[in-house]
Amino acid sequence: MRAPGLDSPFSESVPVRVHTVRGAGGAQLAVYDAGDLYGPTLLFVHGFSQCHLAWWRQFQSALALGFRLVAFDLRGHGHSDKPRGAYGEGHLWADDLQAVISGLELQRPLLVGWSYGGLVISDYLRHYGQEGVSGVHFVSAMVKSGSEEAFGMLAPDMLGLIPGLFAQDEVTCRSTLDAFVSLLFHKPVTPETRGSVLGYNQLVPPHVREALGSRSVDNDDVLRRLTLPVLISHGMEDRIMLTDSSRHLASVIPDAQLSLYPGVGHSPFWEDSRRFNRELAAFAARCW
Repeated sequence: MRAPGLDSPFSESVPVRVHTVRGAGGAQLAVYDAGDLYGPTLLFVHGFSQCHLAWWRQFQSALALGFRLVAFDLRGHGHSDKPRGAYGEGHLWADDLQAVISGLELQRPLLVGWSYGGLVISDYLRHYGQEGVSGVHFVSAMVKSGSEEAFGMLAPDMLGLIPGLFAQDEVTCRSTLDAFVSLLFHKPVTPETRGSVLGYNQLVPPHVREALGSRSVDNDDVLRRLTLPVLISHGMEDRIMLTDSSRHLASVIPDAQLSLYPGVGHSPFWEDSRRFNRELAAFAARCW
């Protein structure tokens, strides 16, 4: 799953296929998939300033034995194109996700969205509806931004980093990203993991992070209409998104299942990957 130019220290045992898909406005999107080509698909959508490598512990797990696992670098991230002025409209994110689905001929994938990935999935549901997917798994997810209510769902540590994340000068940007990476995990990670995560965060230009943070959107209207199975996972020690965000989701989405992780931060799929993968597989069994 190592993309050319992305220095990953993670060992690989499950072969990963690499594709390029043309998204909205012609943006080239880097897409990665592994596992059973003919199995039901889990389509992973990473968060703000991250890349497909965030899902390493899903790709290199037993999930690959029964599912097709697909992840892609969002526009502005990883090895996908990083155009200017192409991040503010919801239809762009929706069209990108649809381009991956159609480009790889995925049949009713289960969407798994982490953090900002929750906004991308909500964009997709708004513009394409829910008929083309089998279920949604929101992970420490953001589904609204740019309002007082949305800022109230961000943890204080994260709120303090916002100006530096949008800074244009390299020194401020680098030091802020270092602090931001520290907020991604509650449990200790190895220096190799931290170095890799910091590296792919630094691949995202400041203009992209600023554009993502400048959006103003509320998706409660879309989420209230969902009839799909929905799982919501959140680490109780999250220092980026308060658990209030996931509790709000659970209150808005009919029959949603809420799963809280004690002693886990913003990245439950990494910090407690065994539990996460087990719960994801069990949830997927409900969706098809």
